[in-house]
Amino acid sequence: MFDYLIVGAGFAGSVLAERLASKAGKKILIIDKRNHIAGNAYDYYNTDGILIHKYGPHIFHTNSKDVFEYLNNFTEWRPYEHKVLASVDGQLVPIPINLNTINQLYGLNLNSSQVEDFFASKAEPVSRVQTSEDVVVSKVGRELYDKFFRGYTRKQWDLDPSELDASVTARVPTRTNKDDRYFTDTYQAMPLHGYTVMFQNMLSHPNIKIMLNTDYKEVIDLIPHKQLIFTGPIDSYFDYCYGKLPYRSLEFKFETIDSEYYQQTGTVNYPNEQLYTRITDFKYLTGQKHSKTTIVYEFPCAEGDPYYPVPRAENAEIYKKYQQLAATISNTYFVGRLATYKYYNMDQVVAQALTTFKKIMQEEPETHVNGQKNTIVQS
Repeated sequence: MFDYLIVGAGFAGSVLAERLASKAGKKILIIDKRNHIAGNAYDYYNTDGILIHKYGPHIFHTNSKDVFEYLNNFTEWRPYEHKVLASVDGQLVPIPINLNTINQLYGLNLNSSQVEDFFASKAEPVSRVQTSEDVVVSKVGRELYDKFFRGYTRKQWDLDPSELDASVTARVPTRTNKDDRYFTDTYQAMPLHGYTVMFQNMLSHPNIKIMLNTDYKEVIDLIPHKQLIFTGPIDSYFDYCYGKLPYRSLEFKFETIDSEYYQQTGTVNYPNEQLYTRITDFKYLTGQKHSKTTIVYEFPCAEGDPYYPVPRAENAEIYKKYQQLAATISNTYFVGRLATYKYYNMDQVVAQALTTFKKIMQEEPETHVNGQKNTIVQS
């Protein structure tokens, strides 16, 4: 008899497995349909000996000391501040848009105060910011919106930014200084030996058993367990009874180059003509020393593994129905990006899992006495 059956060996499932095993002495079984742990953060050495991320680049950053210190238990870190260039008008310029971007793009020599005036002169008044288009044009105007955001967003989401929630483009700020880091979080680093090793350390507790290459639906009735933690798509759990929640997926094309590096920085975005959205050069991310490098092209698509919940009001309404249905089920927790239909970063999923663990510990005495309805934790 397992105390907890956990579906999914990504961040949400693995953090909860580790906490429940090491801090509460629970017996855990993790099931994953893939042939590896670590979810979309899984990395491995390819045939050329280069460490690559199987599901596209994963760059760790957080402002949460608690999250960073928790993961410190399972990995050493390599300091890394991610930088991105965008291919616009035949130039490679920094993104997020900053002072250097504007000066380079327009052949100007503005200072911070002047570039602030430049943005203000281009910005279009928006009475109520509701969509991703509103976010950008209200800050920097339509010309920069067209150059940097519209094409990229249409490729990524197969929707115009005017059809998407404001949260999508709000993730990419506009700066008036020369800070060309993609993120400004307090903690920015990469696991020194890769994500998979970090997950192996996290799941090495003797109370944790792992079953890979397994569809949980085929075995759940055969495995005695007291409680379930589900980190997969919530609509799948309920057999799509309210319809399928839309996700965007990705196809990846990997290529090994006989050169130390392929491009000037870790990632280059291609917002306009190309079918792909970006190219990432992995050795910038990993710090690996090797005579060759491996790059990956990303092609957004509609079918495939679910990566990105599509942030639109009508989709939120469908999710709300599943959320309400989930609240009627005893002894089941829904955690993670897919289970809560949220566009979370890695650190946010870790934070959500840690919050769920605390909630489980508070509820557990009642669970054995009365039974406990499930919880979907939002953080």
